[in-house]
Amino acid sequence: MDLNAADLNAADLNAAEIARGERFQFGQNWSQFLPAIDEERIQQAEKSLREMLEVDSLSGKTFLDIGSGSGLFSLAARRLGASVHSFDFDPQSVYCATELKKNYFRDDESWKIQEASVLDGEFMKSLGQYDVVYSWGVLHHTGDLWTAMENAQQRVAPQGKLFIALYNDTGSQSARWHWIKKTYNGLPGILRSPFAALVWLPNELKLLASSVLTLNPKRYIDSWTQYRRNRGMTKWRDIVDWVGGYPYEVSTPDEVFDFCRERGFLLTKLKCGRVGLGCNEFVFVKR
Repeated sequence: MDLNAADLNAADLNAAEIARGERFQFGQNWSQFLPAIDEERIQQAEKSLREMLEVDSLSGKTFLDIGSGSGLFSLAARRLGASVHSFDFDPQSVYCATELKKNYFRDDESWKIQEASVLDGEFMKSLGQYDVVYSWGVLHHTGDLWTAMENAQQRVAPQGKLFIALYNDTGSQSARWHWIKKTYNGLPGILRSPFAALVWLPNELKLLASSVLTLNPKRYIDSWTQYRRNRGMTKWRDIVDWVGGYPYEVSTPDEVFDFCRERGFLLTKLKCGRVGLGCNEFVFVKR
């Protein structure tokens, strides 16, 4: 008999899905990124939150981080003054957030970290509501995007904000990447990094050629050395996360907008231009 959510807790279910090749080891990827988190990356994360939420501070606000990953944006929200509740499905991601808290906010009662799933309806109801519900690049990896969206929206307090980022639907191109991601997770561990590098190589060659032809080789070099400006991540960790990120679902801006509007949310900020296969970013206010 197949194991399912009714039989297992979050950690066991995560491990079972990884063993079957049905889930990428997001937490393992984040644990390798953890040592690279420094003051500059934290400040970039803070800047991202301030710009998208259109605030200077989160002082006095409550902040729910759904799928906290490395814990970087939970840390950024806490440094901006919010009371933070982080949770993640992957125990290694929970470990990452816990380590960051130890390093920056040890014994702080205003930052709580848990291991749980956004698809667990009872758990989500137990959380109450928050001034900011944040989930960047997470809900499309649950295996049930729209249930995850529903559960996340219900945690937003009246006049609160929902800040989400979801993979863009590009049709046949998205279908191709679904196959690539599924293939990656079905490979033996020793073959996954070479596979990721091989899959990503055409993108690197294209950027390198463009940089050379425009007599601007620094552009290519900066794509690696200055990558931390991109929401505080590292390029290789993002490549592995992208190639391996499975389950994988996509949505159009229209679908997300209609889904949220029907539930009483007003769109206040949107980033969806030239994202290609990447994430569309949305900020909604609950009316």
